[in-house]
Amino acid sequence: MKYALRAALALLLVTALCTLASAQSKGSKDEAVAMVKKAVAYLKANGRDKTFAEISNPQGMFIDRDLYVVVYDMQGNCLAHGANAKQIGKNLMDLRDPDGKYFVKERVELGKSKASFWQDYKFGNPQTKLIEPKSMYMERVDDLLVGCGAYQ
Repeated sequence: MKYALRAALALLLVTALCTLASAQSKGSKDEAVAMVKKAVAYLKANGRDKTFAEISNPQGMFIDRDLYVVVYDMQGNCLAHGANAKQIGKNLMDLRDPDGKYFVKERVELGKSKASFWQDYKFGNPQTKLIEPKSMYMERVDDLLVGCGAYQ
């Protein structure tokens, strides 16, 4: 009986530690906002070319766990992407999430009327390789949308 109780307690402890580790491996909404603010400051200090290169660098300063920065223009063209270089240079206005939501089109429309905003959609998590709900924080800088999202 004592062995079963110890085994159950050990299992409970391992489960709790795994849950804690999983929570720490995910970026938060506050961290996503901070990442966007950092990218915007970098953009203003260093210009577009250097910023886009740094954002798109897989070992760069704008990638942290499942957090990464993206940049779009107001026509839906992806100019920088911290998790998927294949999207850079493409117009993504017709990109849809698994629920059929045109999230880039919505993002551009929101960016036309707001200086900053949150947007919810579903997207592939580069860490888990699963489609997950995501909240993207974006700021408009001139004719650019700079964003970072937190997976839920």
